[in-house]
Amino acid sequence: MALRVANCSGFYGDRLSAAREMVEGGPIDVLTGDWLAELTMLILAGNRLKGRPGYAPTFLRQLEDVLGPCLDRGIRIVTNAGGLDPAGCAEAVHELAARLGLSPKVAHVTGDDLMGRPLDLVNADTGERAPAAPLTANAYLGGRPIAAALSAGADVVVTGRVTDAALVTGPGIWRYGWGPGDLDPLAGSVVAGHVIECGCQATGGNYAFFQDVPDLAHCGFPIAELRADGSSVITKHPGTGGLVSVGTVTAQLVYELGGPRYLGPDVVARFDTITLSDDGPDRVLISGVRGEPPPDTLKVAVNYPAGYRNTMTLVLTGLDVEAKARAAEEAVWARVPRETFDHVDVTLTDAGLLRITVMDADRRTAGRVFSSAVVETGLSSYPGFHGLTPPGDASPYGVYWPVLVPASEVRPRVFLDGVELPARKEPPVPAGGPVPPPVGPPVPAPPGGPTVRLPLGRVAGARSGDKGGNANLGVWAATVEQYAWLAATLTADRLKVLLPELAAHRVDRHELPNIRALNFVVHGLLGRGVAASPRMDPQAKALGEELRAQVVDVPAALLPPGAQAEQPGA
Repeated sequence: MALRVANCSGFYGDRLSAAREMVEGGPIDVLTGDWLAELTMLILAGNRLKGRPGYAPTFLRQLEDVLGPCLDRGIRIVTNAGGLDPAGCAEAVHELAARLGLSPKVAHVTGDDLMGRPLDLVNADTGERAPAAPLTANAYLGGRPIAAALSAGADVVVTGRVTDAALVTGPGIWRYGWGPGDLDPLAGSVVAGHVIECGCQATGGNYAFFQDVPDLAHCGFPIAELRADGSSVITKHPGTGGLVSVGTVTAQLVYELGGPRYLGPDVVARFDTITLSDDGPDRVLISGVRGEPPPDTLKVAVNYPAGYRNTMTLVLTGLDVEAKARAAEEAVWARVPRETFDHVDVTLTDAGLLRITVMDADRRTAGRVFSSAVVETGLSSYPGFHGLTPPGDASPYGVYWPVLVPASEVRPRVFLDGVELPARKEPPVPAGGPVPPPVGPPVPAPPGGPTVRLPLGRVAGARSGDKGGNANLGVWAATVEQYAWLAATLTADRLKVLLPELAAHRVDRHELPNIRALNFVVHGLLGRGVAASPRMDPQAKALGEELRAQVVDVPAALLPPGAQAEQPGA
């Protein structure tokens, strides 16, 4: 019987009722939740500096609703909500349980925190060296420590920084006994973990074709039915809103993806070997995933404090918007020269919003000096002057800095009810070369004939997100014929024409014909990462929809019956 792994959180701040919904909605074996993102580690570091917990307290709020029922039904709970303080989070679980009159076995995993160790702070993406000392430094651990905790009898497992997919891979190792050489099953579990890690994004949330999703307002969270061979079925509880389809699963597969080789501490999962197929209503089978030996390095998420930032947003209406924007800028810089600040970003949106963001090592300079200068122009600037943001102080910001360390230098430690478990000696990972991509049916030539001008999004879906300072943009098609046209048409150069904002950046294109998708990695679009990016959309979440709105010439043969030419925004 498959191991039913449910997700109840995709980020720190997700739906608080989700844990209860997943436990009460139907049978599950493991309840997981993902609370950590690159930005979250920085937020937790700030909380810790203020005397607050270094873990995600919202996990405890959800746990209060379900701990008793989970213990009664034998449902194991696995979460990375421990953040920067897994031991503290585990102790808080014990305190909560005591208040509820319960006695769970609680494990926590450490070893990811590398603060205090000498690190070579060379950015794994850019080759630059970090200009400041780290505030946090956490290696991405895999699923084996989680499996060890579950094998020792843990009812609740709390980790710090592990890969998002490890929350599924760990239970898979525990249930099926996969060793380091079981590369294909491990790779399949990584793919299943990648699909359900972001909660409702696998069940119709943030989906390009959202009109096709029933009852999106009550979207159910996803479940992965993980099998011994690593294949899985993605589904959700019956009676919940949302949709599980080949499209919604494809959308999540291309989210925050680089190339076809998805590197992790347990295995390299080959995303160009995935096969998706319908398995009934709200059920999608993932099979055929191949795995390669993991790299001999681990990624480490480093965050360092970079200074202070402040943003003022002015509204420009009526005629001559661009001229008004120039006048507004000139008025501000006449009061405080642009060169006063370490960094300045000025963006004029199509909606007539002028956003001026400044960054500086000095809090006062980025704070009141800047915002007062903007306010002082209120009666001596462009006609119709008004702003969306009041004058205010600057806020601290940090920079995410990915580095690599030898995997042999990181030792995970597992504690059960405060007592450390003996380290298990794992057999070595067998040597192996790259898995060749599967030889599938040839992609047909793009259709010719008459074309129709319409937004790209009428024949293609997209989902985008952040990977440190880079942006990821996945685009997919529903049919082989549409993919053939998409692959021939949407080159990296063509993407830059459709989205001129990308023109200055290196763009890598990766083809995934097995799921009829392309993935683009836009290097440096997000600067130093989400916390330091001055973009209105610092995580590039809207990039895919911006692309889908661009009007292109599409072969009429690719359009569904009744489709007509239309103007953008129709």
